Amino acid sequence: MPNTVSFNEDYPVITESDKLYERAVEIMKPVSQTLAKGPGQYIKGVAPKYMKRAKGSHVWDVDGNEYIDYNMAIGPISLGYCYPKIDEAITAQLKDGITFSLMHELEVTLSELVHNIIPNAEAIRISKTGADVVSAAVRVARAYTGRNKVLCCGYHGWHDWYIAVTSRNAGIPMQVQELSATFDYNNIQSVKDALDEDTACVVLEPFVFEAPKNNFLKELKELCDANGTLLVFDEMWTGFRIAIGGAQEYFDVTPHLACYSKAFANGMPISLLTGRRDIMQLFEQDVFFFTTFGGEALSLAAAVATIHEMIDKNVPAYLAEKGKVLKDGYNAIAEGLGISQYTKCIGYDCRSMVTFDASAGNPLEVKSYVQQEMIKRGILWSGFHNMCFSHNDEDINYTLEAYKEVLALLKSAIENGGVTALLKGQPVEAVFRKVSNFNMKPVVKA
Repeated sequence: MPNTVSFNEDYPVITESDKLYERAVEIMKPVSQTLAKGPGQYIKGVAPKYMKRAKGSHVWDVDGNEYIDYNMAIGPISLGYCYPKIDEAITAQLKDGITFSLMHELEVTLSELVHNIIPNAEAIRISKTGADVVSAAVRVARAYTGRNKVLCCGYHGWHDWYIAVTSRNAGIPMQVQELSATFDYNNIQSVKDALDEDTACVVLEPFVFEAPKNNFLKELKELCDANGTLLVFDEMWTGFRIAIGGAQEYFDVTPHLACYSKAFANGMPISLLTGRRDIMQLFEQDVFFFTTFGGEALSLAAAVATIHEMIDKNVPAYLAEKGKVLKDGYNAIAEGLGISQYTKCIGYDCRSMVTFDASAGNPLEVKSYVQQEMIKRGILWSGFHNMCFSHNDEDINYTLEAYKEVLALLKSAIENGGVTALLKGQPVEAVFRKVSNFNMKPVVKA
């Protein structure tokens, strides 16, 4: 019988998930369209592989098992799955059409709304994915400055200029690789060492989990201004989540360009590039950045409705309030069990992450053990608390009770030789997206 969200006696049955997976591996390379959703991020043999439906903060897999979800589709779900006001806006627009032969009025409506919310949004471009707009920001920065090089810090999508600095840079010409480099977050000296007269832009996530220290973001902006380099905030995770106006509002640092996706359309595919008018003006004639589906109206309707709901309900404050209960609760449980040296929950309240110290054992195996036990208890868990407006007190209290059980099991495992023998399947793989030690520049072979 499929599990529901309860303290289950056994692990979920995932027969249908496995059948779909067997079909997929024959023709899909790889099987996942989004790396973080793929089977490598979940313990094999226990975790479901395919979802069927979702509502609020809960999801159901293809076998009918129900889970509280803290992944939120890897970020886009900010209000909750199938959130009524957003679904109503999409349905209403669907009756009028999806894409058209001319521009749609919602393009203007959304742009005016964003212009009034985001500090640097003197001008706006609309697209479909985060990688689109960050790459457009790099292109227009190169055009505006007449320079070539890019410094980056964080994760910025799949395009050549960024993937050049990672371990998966096959297929990117060396001439392109040589134009990109990285720096370490909160290390202003690493930026100073890398900046030169050919640096067009500095691109970074304003924060991932670590908070900026010693006015890092403000000093970074001053450094870029002094060098004639444009500062680009990649606000895929911070935008509309840490504050309605994103990290630039929260930290009172206005970048020259900023990029948004995920949270502001509650799951619909859309992205934004905002920036200073004189820079963005180059998109009129000099810099080409257009896409057929940039004005797709269902996503536009969802974005307008989502932003209004986030403002009306003060959603960022709610995410921080409920996320703090979860984060602080986790740390209190670990402290009470005497294992806080092995595990802690870090990050901002709206989006936190559970970490494991190597002294507890292989961190990937420890994470896998905790994951399998949380999944057994009806929680789809991958180490993150991506909060949404539909996460309620019942969800959070249940999750903390599950943590009490699972962390007690973890303590016992550590004291009795480790978790390896307790794993029900192959451990999770290393995360491609780094959250620290961003200096990923590969060594160029002679």
